[in-house]
Amino acid sequence: MDLLRPTWNLLNQFVALIALLLLAPLILGVALWVRIADGKGVLFVQDRAGRNRRPFRMLKFRSMVHNSVAMSAQLGMADPFGLLADDPRITRCGKILRRTSLDELPQLLNVLRGQMNLVGPRPDVLPQVANYSPEDARRLEVRPGITGWAQVNGRDDIDWPARFVLDRWYIDNWSPWLDLKIVWRTFTGLNRGEPPVHVDTLNIGRAVGESTQDLSRAV
Repeated sequence: MDLLRPTWNLLNQFVALIALLLLAPLILGVALWVRIADGKGVLFVQDRAGRNRRPFRMLKFRSMVHNSVAMSAQLGMADPFGLLADDPRITRCGKILRRTSLDELPQLLNVLRGQMNLVGPRPDVLPQVANYSPEDARRLEVRPGITGWAQVNGRDDIDWPARFVLDRWYIDNWSPWLDLKIVWRTFTGLNRGEPPVHVDTLNIGRAVGESTQDLSRAV
């Protein structure tokens, strides 16, 4: 199956190009909606870890307020990248975008650029990837995806240890048919309700441990 990967990656880029052309009116409409509803800054751009830890700038339609990370500190959140129940940082239109996954549409550009695939482990933020164990880092062996095996098996309703297990299973059992199955389950699961919010104790604990080690070395 590994021999199919390069061809499958190119096919992903071709499909992304076709999707961008067909969905251009929808993408422009969502962009205009976000601009009118929430002002400037239609896109949310963030550095994420791609295949083999290579950083890239992931694109999304903005669904949170501009100062969401600073606001997380004001809310007393230990994880600035986490979510809260009835999160006040999520904008009114952002709630709809996130529930329908329309906020992910700009990532078709990331797929076209060869930074992502349509299906794969979701790209994680760089500070959290820095604390991955070697086993966790296996999810970086392939291009990240707009959707993935973990997303169709719970998404935010599962914690990070479970996501790592599901991502490893996906990598070990990958086939084009599995990707097509995930795409189908993604479309049939759109417009889902809001999942329960889980506190990311794994990455919080690792970040605290890393900070403690840095402090010890400084002393």
